Amino acid sequence: MEGLTASITRLIPKDATIFRQSGRGRCIVIRGPDRGESLVVDQGTVTIGSGSSAEVQLSDPTISRRHLSVTLAANGVVVRDLGSTNGSFVGGARFQELLLGFGAEILIGQTLLKYLPDEEQVEVAPAASERFGNMLGRDPKMRQVFSLLEDVAASEATVLLEGETGTGKELLAEEIHRHSPRSGKPFVVFDCAAQPKDLIESALFGHVRGAFTGVVADRKGAFAEADGGTLFLDEIGELALDMQPALLRALDKRTIRAVGGTGQRMVSVRVVAATNRDLRAEMATRRFREDLYYRLAVIRIAVPPLRERPADVALLVQSFVETYAKPPGVSVRQPDLDRLARLPWPGNVRQLRNVIEHACAVSHGAELDLADFLSSVAAAAPNIGSIALDKPFKEAKAAVVEEFERVYLKALLERHGGNLSAASRTADLDRKHLRELLRKHGLWEESE
Repeated sequence: MEGLTASITRLIPKDATIFRQSGRGRCIVIRGPDRGESLVVDQGTVTIGSGSSAEVQLSDPTISRRHLSVTLAANGVVVRDLGSTNGSFVGGARFQELLLGFGAEILIGQTLLKYLPDEEQVEVAPAASERFGNMLGRDPKMRQVFSLLEDVAASEATVLLEGETGTGKELLAEEIHRHSPRSGKPFVVFDCAAQPKDLIESALFGHVRGAFTGVVADRKGAFAEADGGTLFLDEIGELALDMQPALLRALDKRTIRAVGGTGQRMVSVRVVAATNRDLRAEMATRRFREDLYYRLAVIRIAVPPLRERPADVALLVQSFVETYAKPPGVSVRQPDLDRLARLPWPGNVRQLRNVIEHACAVSHGAELDLADFLSSVAAAAPNIGSIALDKPFKEAKAAVVEEFERVYLKALLERHGGNLSAASRTADLDRKHLRELLRKHGLWEESE
């Protein structure tokens, strides 16, 4: 390949807490002689072909000397066929000129290109405040999130919140809405994991009378209910693969069609999505569509688990005590706060809130009684003497957390006689997430 030094680079994986889609993209060669290379789509127009007159020269002999031009636009990339012999195709249809969305694939000769936006790490100074609406955070990681969302909330950018169950993703989504120009309009929560598969299309887009058996009236879906406001798509990673194209169309076109209906309805909806899955890993195994991912992850934020921000524990405990303690003025001993901060908290902030609420309900006097809770956790915790001090801190910490999870979950399941629903309520974990944790530690089989 010639003349590609400035225009084609290999993709370099990046990892950080906060990403946003940059003002440029890449056309990646996913099939053909130049597979694995990518064309940077930045400013101006770039021509692609097999001849020396093309600015990007590929080695595929079945493409024309000047085959295709690529130009970055505000909402995608404009591609034009330059009179090629064999043509240019998207979705099996030949085209002369079109606007590509993220994730679209272009076939030229034997070469298949996919257009993806670049993600760039966002360096954000932590907010001065330890509060973003009703969200609290003293740790710099959380204050970075607050700082970014103060700006993002005022925009129409779609936000993807990633993080474990109980980290506060729904509360963050609600605060994005409350700090936005749409704050006076509806905030609608749609749990993708809780919807029956055969009813999810109706739940999202609505249905008309007679659409299927037993339907005697029209019904609005989540998009229509959120019109003018914000739609929070919780656990988006659980959305069935065959429903993802319909959601993508609604996000792209801002129109919906009710099940059984014939007309399209325009909707104005700002979307915030959340997941406890790694959607990039889901894309790699083809369980989540790339084009939908890039449509959702305009701003991508990984909400850190509570065990990675122990400085927040005391702040959160104080807030929960003020909320639940009757009468007010109850204090928490500093040694208890220190012990709480050292726990791994598999259920994150939600689990901590549950613990403090329960302690407030059973405590009497001026101090919160956490003795029973701390004793039970200490009994389930791994022996501190077993920590492998020859390992790096991160690996040793992960091993302790792993062991705590195993012991805690085993005891939890035994306490409830294998009843998953009761165990999930006690642990304040989503039932599906709890089942996945049990499987991870070999404590659950499908036959059970």
